[in-house]
Amino acid sequence: MKVEEYRERRIEIGGWPVNLTTYRLGEVFHCKADNVSPGAALARTTGTTREEAEMKAVERAGELLARTRVHAAGS
Repeated sequence: MKVEEYRERRIEIGGWPVNLTTYRLGEVFHCKADNVSPGAALARTTGTTREEAEMKAVERAGELLARTRVHAAGS
């Protein structure tokens, strides 16, 4: 199998920049959401459509980022 319909885009979730990478392998779409810096994967999901895979990844990334605390500079 080869990767088809590859797409990357940057969105914002809860004030955090997030990269969404989506592609199709066979009949299944795969989506990875990662925070832009340092690039750690937040979610990896699959779906029968691009929209389903991306929706699941955005939902999971939102759950994780909502729990992330921001520390003030100099603390």
